Amino acid sequence: MTTTHCPYCSLQCGMRLTGRRTPEVSAWEEFPVNRGALCRKGWSAAGLYGSRERLTSPLVRDRATGEWMAVTWDDALDRVAAGIRAAQAEKGPDGVAVFGGGGLTNEKAYSLGKFARVALGTSQIDYNGRWCMSSAASAGIRAFGLDRGLPFPLADVEEADVLVLVGSNLAETMPPAARHLDRLRARGGRVVVIDPRRTPTGDRADLVLQPVPGTDLALALGVLHLLVASGAVDEDYLAARTTGWADVRDSVAAWWPERVERVTGIEASEVRALAAMVGGPEARSARTPTTPSERPKVMVLTARGAEQHSTGSDTVLAWINVALALGMVGERGGGYGCLTGQGNGQGGREHGQKADQLPGYRRIDDPAARAHVAGVWGVEPDSLPGPGRSAYELLDACGTDDGPSAMLVLGSNIVVSAPNATQVTRRLEALDLLVVCDVVMSETAAIADVVLPVTQWAEETGTMTNLEGRVILRQKAITPPSGVRSDLDVIAGLAARLASPVEFATDPEEVFTELGRASEGGPADYSTITYDRIRDEGGVFWGGERLFGSTFAHPDGRARMYAVEHRGAAEVPDDDYPIHLTTGRVLAQYQSGAQTRRVRALPDDGPFVELHPSLAGRLGVVTGDQVRISTRRGSMTAPARVVTTIRPDTVFVPFHWVGTNRLTNDALDPASKMPEFKVCAASLVHVPLVEQAPLPAEHVPPLVEHVPPLVEQRGAPATSVSKPRLPA
Repeated sequence: MTTTHCPYCSLQCGMRLTGRRTPEVSAWEEFPVNRGALCRKGWSAAGLYGSRERLTSPLVRDRATGEWMAVTWDDALDRVAAGIRAAQAEKGPDGVAVFGGGGLTNEKAYSLGKFARVALGTSQIDYNGRWCMSSAASAGIRAFGLDRGLPFPLADVEEADVLVLVGSNLAETMPPAARHLDRLRARGGRVVVIDPRRTPTGDRADLVLQPVPGTDLALALGVLHLLVASGAVDEDYLAARTTGWADVRDSVAAWWPERVERVTGIEASEVRALAAMVGGPEARSARTPTTPSERPKVMVLTARGAEQHSTGSDTVLAWINVALALGMVGERGGGYGCLTGQGNGQGGREHGQKADQLPGYRRIDDPAARAHVAGVWGVEPDSLPGPGRSAYELLDACGTDDGPSAMLVLGSNIVVSAPNATQVTRRLEALDLLVVCDVVMSETAAIADVVLPVTQWAEETGTMTNLEGRVILRQKAITPPSGVRSDLDVIAGLAARLASPVEFATDPEEVFTELGRASEGGPADYSTITYDRIRDEGGVFWGGERLFGSTFAHPDGRARMYAVEHRGAAEVPDDDYPIHLTTGRVLAQYQSGAQTRRVRALPDDGPFVELHPSLAGRLGVVTGDQVRISTRRGSMTAPARVVTTIRPDTVFVPFHWVGTNRLTNDALDPASKMPEFKVCAASLVHVPLVEQAPLPAEHVPPLVEHVPPLVEQRGAPATSVSKPRLPA
């Protein structure tokens, strides 16, 4: 029996695995994050082992015929190295690009960044985490001087008096975390959920607000306006611990509740109710400032619903302003946090696979950072490239005159997960060489020239950093199938063939030790963390268990407040595309679905279009009818689900299958370079039965053993639900 961690979300729930060939999952009650609770995905996590679709031999595709040929590892790596040399001979070091993933272990993310900068000498590296947490990360660095998703343990949620969830459906995306909401409410706390859809998370809430997609920022401005007007802000805290408050206060002066209603569709009375809830009872009835002892402890948590916008960074800054104005950041049971999405979404953005970053969350354009990391790597600082393109910009440049002509992809299914995916797929197909390392033949692997079969979760050891900044150890529990290699082996093998000036270790613990030295002194300093400490302590928080109690990470120790303005979505409905499209996850699937769609225990119903009865009535649609949803970038057909839980002007489509991201907008946040996944203008039509084509057949996943049911308790129904209103 081996203690390890779930392969999916950023909770990184602890679990035990028994058996070397056909592993079984059991509870690990001692691990503090989940205390033995697992969601359906966690219980069935071993379902991919033994799959007929598992890749066990390197494959090379004949572009002329499309046929695949199995080759030896030496042959495959030789071909890749030759293709890299050819690309760089034609275009220089940046002729080759590297694309990583937020699910890679810290060791892999670190080695991949080092490989790009040292073995390839390319600046063209980024990763799919750019599409997940980058807006919150950008805002956190600007406001606090540091980005750690949750600057406190997740269990602190239970100590809040008021929890405000902005764009989070954690009851479905990370079910074991939902028990904290139940415990908070059991002790008298209140939960607010802000989401265009009424989700199972909203079923646990006291107040549910359903704004027009892309207007969360305007709502934050309106709340802060009311807090100022009612005297609920903590002026002493603001004077002692922040800068920029005067500009922020002035910027919200015009955001009275009726204006917020016109922009967001949320009734002015509901905006007032939210402000009263977070400001405290005295703030509702008088302008006399409340004392610290009278103020409720307020915690604001954002997730992708608030962040995946062209204004995502400013939206997060606006909600951080609310938390700072209340004097809550650094207060136990209060403050601000980001609910990181991917399994190593935190660690993956700390150690060098971002375009502008070196290990330890150092900036690649910082001379001191370059000197330190170059010293650890044994190269000259001037040999390291500068910042490169962000994820979407990098993909959009592939195969162009000034872009890379070869790309190596690890831990990402770009064809499914990229915005404006049809355009991105064309760009990938324009490459002279596309190499994909994966466990199965994902949609991205299917268009590659070379596919390298690699080990998966529990077949190797490595560290992850969960949403709390807790570094944990995923221990090897299963012998990998013959023929597969670790990503670390792939990196080392290619580096040797490319005559890298330094060697690359393949032992995870050795890599982690080097990572610690490279990160020493940086914002995310792992230098005192070891495998033994992680085993002994059940995980180690970098930077300490709780941050910002007495100081922030800016040189003067103060938080920065920024006056931000509502700009709205990059694309708004018009006569041709009259409704809002938003996207997201469903309970049984994870990210691009490359893993979960192949696990029999997880329902795979395919994509669907969720719409309100009023819209369905105008279209003559009932649940089960085929509808065609179109945007300026593409269209897809899927069955309708008519529900009362979504705004009448909005439709929802999950993104775990090919098709959804052919619709989404590639407009980028100027600060974080986050694409606007969460809102675009769309049209919807009913597809008559005679026009319906059969849906493409999905693969048939292997059977797995029965798994325990989802661990999820339904909370009491919400006591107040806003009536969605159309904006004026």
